[in-house]
Amino acid sequence: MGDKTWLPFPVLLLAALPPVLLPGAAGFTPSLDSDFTFTLPAGQKECFYQPMPLKASLEIEYQVLDGAGLDIDFHLASPEGKTLVFEQRKSDGVHTVETEVGDYMFCFDNTFSTISEKVIFFELILDNMGEQAQEQEDWKKYITGTDMLDMKLEDILDPIIKIASDVQLRLHLGIHQQHQVQTKQKWAHTNPA
Repeated sequence: MGDKTWLPFPVLLLAALPPVLLPGAAGFTPSLDSDFTFTLPAGQKECFYQPMPLKASLEIEYQVLDGAGLDIDFHLASPEGKTLVFEQRKSDGVHTVETEVGDYMFCFDNTFSTISEKVIFFELILDNMGEQAQEQEDWKKYITGTDMLDMKLEDILDPIIKIASDVQLRLHLGIHQQHQVQTKQKWAHTNPA
């Protein structure tokens, strides 16, 4: 658990690619966003590191999806180690900072809990990344098949809602049918022919 997690992973690979393979990288500043869901055991702390260029924008949104109290401690630090955000026992949060050059650290801390693990969702939105942003997106065209699975919670929410609605409908239908059977049995016993 104490290992550093660096985001994004493909940057070193792209640094070795010749500029010819990355057309249109200069002058284009798209935003990047990535989302992650992970389980943080009780009594543990997990930190992530995001390299950032000068005057870019780093937005971190998080939410505790499961676990007792639905709360977590959150810490965001600058490359110099200065605390930018520190929240205790929050269920969600959104924070945006204009960046300096360096690695930003953000941690989710569940050390206050002795029993309950937490399921945490977080999303990073990186704006004004310059050439680095385009390079980070370009790696995707070299990945094929199941090497990259980009599925968001919203992508599976509609089918889950449909299934839940179908289950609820079937439950109500079953209750209605059971009531009809009990009513027929009641009339059959009280009105013998």
